[in-house]
Amino acid sequence: MTPAAGSGPPPRAAAALLLSAFVVATCGLVYELLAGTLASYLLGDSVTQFSTVIGCYLFAMGVGSWCSRYVRTDELAVFVRVEVLIAAIGGASAALLFLLFDRVEDFRLPLYGLVLAVGALVGLEIPLLMRILKDRLEFGDLVSKVLTFDYVGALAASLLFPLLLVPHLGLMRTGFLFGLLNAGVAVALILMLPDFRQRRGLRRELVAAVLVIAALLAGFVAAEPLQRAAEVAAYGDPVVYAASTPYQRIVVTKRGGDLRLHLNGNLQFSSRDEYRYHEALVHPVLARVARPRDVLVLGGGDGLAVREVLRYPAVRSVTLVDLDPAMTRLFTDSPMLAALNGHAFRDGRVRVVNADAFGWMRANRRRFDAVLVDFPDPTSFAVGKLYTVSFYRELTRALAPGAVASVQSTSPLVAPGAYWTVAATLEAAGLATRPYHAYVPSFGEWGFVLASLGPLPPLGRLPDGLRFLTPVTDRLAAVFPPDMARRPVPVNRLDNQALVRAFDAEWGAYEG
Repeated sequence: MTPAAGSGPPPRAAAALLLSAFVVATCGLVYELLAGTLASYLLGDSVTQFSTVIGCYLFAMGVGSWCSRYVRTDELAVFVRVEVLIAAIGGASAALLFLLFDRVEDFRLPLYGLVLAVGALVGLEIPLLMRILKDRLEFGDLVSKVLTFDYVGALAASLLFPLLLVPHLGLMRTGFLFGLLNAGVAVALILMLPDFRQRRGLRRELVAAVLVIAALLAGFVAAEPLQRAAEVAAYGDPVVYAASTPYQRIVVTKRGGDLRLHLNGNLQFSSRDEYRYHEALVHPVLARVARPRDVLVLGGGDGLAVREVLRYPAVRSVTLVDLDPAMTRLFTDSPMLAALNGHAFRDGRVRVVNADAFGWMRANRRRFDAVLVDFPDPTSFAVGKLYTVSFYRELTRALAPGAVASVQSTSPLVAPGAYWTVAATLEAAGLATRPYHAYVPSFGEWGFVLASLGPLPPLGRLPDGLRFLTPVTDRLAAVFPPDMARRPVPVNRLDNQALVRAFDAEWGAYEG
């Protein structure tokens, strides 16, 4: 049966309500992605955190949809109120979570509380919207239009979030922006109501929406100071540099003489003991190569590994491949950080390539005498692909005869399953390996794996001036006590990402 002409909301308001379905889906998914991203940044264990956040959000949407049955009158007013509530809660969610992280005993309570609240409110809106429009559109047309706008909004959010929003606005500003979008929809709907009497009936909602817009605008403007304050609380040290890039959040802290680099909330080095890590990464490789002329460094955008490579007079070229140009630029231009790497990126022998290492390795036709693989820990599938047998097969093609490579491989004490998975995966790619470890106070026991096409040569002469590595420590580094001993593990492949799962499980158990 065709609805009666003139029943339901007027055409302009009906169109605005349909458009609000797009906004509801877009904003709801953005809030969910913000929560999942913050959970993985602050709690680690990215696979579990994202999975549980998505599951809780979808469950809450179901609860909200079920609760909509109890709204029997004044659906449009309830819809507007829900929009204002979502704007306030969702828009401020990223800032609240950042600020609460170091101030509550169990961070998961506010995290999942916000996820459930936003999910329930979003789930409540779609049934209300369909009921508001039921007298304007036939049922089949109504369902198809509302769901089309809803799903297109979800697609928009999933594309905008990683490609545009987080790289250019950061997490906090993204939340505030979409809160403003929600509140703006509420105001637009109030102003499009049929007559003045109905507008007066929603005067409180209009005032509330305007107040929420003012608060979110203030938060949007003050987002960077808020994020810095939250990071100071989270890291415990003064933040001297912080920036969001298309790939990561870079934070540098400084207390006394100790500079620390954090990427996405994870410590990358402390200037007090980074020499132990980088000497262990670099010198067991280069001191085993007779004349290391051409060296490849994958990752290591801080230039600290390159600093160690340049100790060898035979080196004539160093190619560093790091995804993030903001990272290599920071460690080139910042006097404080460039001094730490010995101004390595200013050396004429060094060439910096900002590219995805997987794609670059596939296109590469050069061979190198030494390769240093210094990627971040495999906390996500995007990083985990750089530890797969597929990637290590590309690595074998880049090794010149007699070449040696080293791979940073997480802690064999905290995550022995993940550590030995790296070794097993290198071997599955046809490489001979020599696992070893070193104690770095900032990290604890840390693991590496040497790899080569044939038998590994013995350690040659080390450069003068090393503070950690000696022939004795190199020999002892290959000895593993029982709690770090080799165990059966799967090979890490693109289609199983066994390493990421093992890493998440073991580090999650250790930190949780």
